[in-house]
Amino acid sequence: MKLALTMALASGLAIALAGPAGAQETAEKKISMKNVPAAVQQAITRESAGAKLKGLATEVEDGKRLYEAELEVNGHAKDVSFDEKGNVVSVEEEIALDKIPAPARAAIEKAAGTGKVLMVETITEGGTSAYEAQLNKAGKKSEIKVDAAGQTVK
Repeated sequence: MKLALTMALASGLAIALAGPAGAQETAEKKISMKNVPAAVQQAITRESAGAKLKGLATEVEDGKRLYEAELEVNGHAKDVSFDEKGNVVSVEEEIALDKIPAPARAAIEKAAGTGKVLMVETITEGGTSAYEAQLNKAGKKSEIKVDAAGQTVK
């Protein structure tokens, strides 16, 4: 009886941690171009023109398979995610802090306080852009994501 109860609790915990059906995510897995659908290969070739392709990965996010091309463009990182049909889903591109809108920069600098801004990226998804910064405050790393007006974004 005790074993059955333990198994039932463990099973319930696993289901609760996995989240609702279809919302499960898998860890990012490195892949090669031959493991990418033809439509995605064409999109990667198009999006990586003038850039160096550093690597490819795939993962399942919200029940959908995504493919990510890790690029280097003019000395900075740029990651482009595609759906299975080759459509661009998101773009994350490293950018200098002084190149983002002043309200976003001010919000990031305020969040960093006496700490340090390690990196800033422009995140473009679904036609909207935000700025994500990695911070180091008192030896602890954290992130903040804000819109162009400096408002925090989830």
